[in-house]
Amino acid sequence: MIAFRVAYSLGQTLFGKLLDRIGTRRGLTLTVAFYSVISILTSFAQGFRSFATFRFLLGAGESANWPAATKAVSEWFPKKERGLATAFFDSGSSIGAAVAPFIILSIYFRWGWRPAFMIPGFLGFIWLIGWRWLYQPPERHTRISQAELQYIVADKTEDDLQQGNTVRPRWRDLLKFPQTWGVIVAKLFTDPVWFFITDWFPIYLVAKGIELRSSLVAIWIPFVAADIGNFFGGAVSGYLIKRGWSLGAARKALVIFGGIGVTMLIPTIFTSSLYLIASLFGFATFSFAAFSTMANVLPSDLFRSDSVASVSGLSGTGAGLGTIFAFKLIGYFSDARQQTAGHSFDPIVIVAGLVPFFGMILVLLLVRNTKATDLGLVKRI
Repeated sequence: MIAFRVAYSLGQTLFGKLLDRIGTRRGLTLTVAFYSVISILTSFAQGFRSFATFRFLLGAGESANWPAATKAVSEWFPKKERGLATAFFDSGSSIGAAVAPFIILSIYFRWGWRPAFMIPGFLGFIWLIGWRWLYQPPERHTRISQAELQYIVADKTEDDLQQGNTVRPRWRDLLKFPQTWGVIVAKLFTDPVWFFITDWFPIYLVAKGIELRSSLVAIWIPFVAADIGNFFGGAVSGYLIKRGWSLGAARKALVIFGGIGVTMLIPTIFTSSLYLIASLFGFATFSFAAFSTMANVLPSDLFRSDSVASVSGLSGTGAGLGTIFAFKLIGYFSDARQQTAGHSFDPIVIVAGLVPFFGMILVLLLVRNTKATDLGLVKRI
């Protein structure tokens, strides 16, 4: 697991740069083909070392998915629709993660663990056929009308006039911009909280003295709420832009909502009511998802298409490494407080509720128009 997460975290920065260099269609074709082959080869693993190596390579290959999705949204959607488009791929990944265990476990119980890796690998190649057939940048796509193309590229034309003929920034150039750090912070201060909820929520309920047998329905509430929150964030920000709000104001309104809403995790330490805890977690994940959608759309709002995947990758790396570090701390503190029956997670939940709030403050301070905006290095927001 740690091999996969380390590779997945570091790979986002590397593959983000690659995607900006060779394009979304070609880049995702190469990476999906790569990790599909690795998934198939994993079924031939003979021991811990070979299995860990394949898991590392699988994590590295899959790390391109998120920067590629962000870049594809930047290529195909104007600013008033990007938030909702981002919500679709964000929620799609959550739904896939929820459905996949049922499929994989049925394969495992019927045929064993090796086909459970081999079959998804072959499915990756089937997906690639559809990807190669359907996806092209809008300027080269044969299935859209001239009116649709003009609608899609209107924002790009405006941005090109604003930015002029600038050279594609390097990593060190991007890291000089406060806007880049704002994007990194938006992911770094939200993703670890989400993974804490997805991996530790049932354990938290047990620590509160609640039997999992009686809480199976309640366990789903935070996850369903998060999916709804994704669409809420994307739709509301798009609606505000259509109503005349500036792009920055529309995105930041949802960041503020999300940063404040996640603090609803904190009151759960004062109750042992299953449905009150589930409801508070549900509102917190709903709010988190609205914030997360803005975090995912910000690279395409702030940067040209030839830098979107690079910035998205940098933010993904920061979030991934932050999540690994957070999990180490969560394990340590929950073990250290085992004697405090029912309250072993209290400090962790308080921190989880406050971290996105502080992330919100930093995003508001960092994501702004600066001298780099005036020079055409970053888009005006």
